[in-house]
Amino acid sequence: MKIIGVAACTVGIAHTYIAQEKLESAAIKAGHEIHIETQGTIGIENELTPEQIKEADLVILAVDVKINGRERFEGKRIIQVPTEIAIKSPNKLIEKATEVVNQ
Repeated sequence: MKIIGVAACTVGIAHTYIAQEKLESAAIKAGHEIHIETQGTIGIENELTPEQIKEADLVILAVDVKINGRERFEGKRIIQVPTEIAIKSPNKLIEKATEVVNQ
């Protein structure tokens, strides 16, 4: 499965990057391909390409704030959770993502 997503916390520092790291580790461990864009105090990093968005089976938004470019994901299956969920339960979140795609 191909997963893309965005991580963004209220301050745009620690939780943004921790969520990204936890989601990437959990997805890779489960055998999925994943790309997570971060939107923080220093702007957008690891920006998702139109090709990555087109090929994605699912979008995970681990966000605590309004993000830039959400319209890019119109028509895609989206799971939106607070960054805290991505940090504390990344494996369960990836399991849920798999269930959503396989419905």
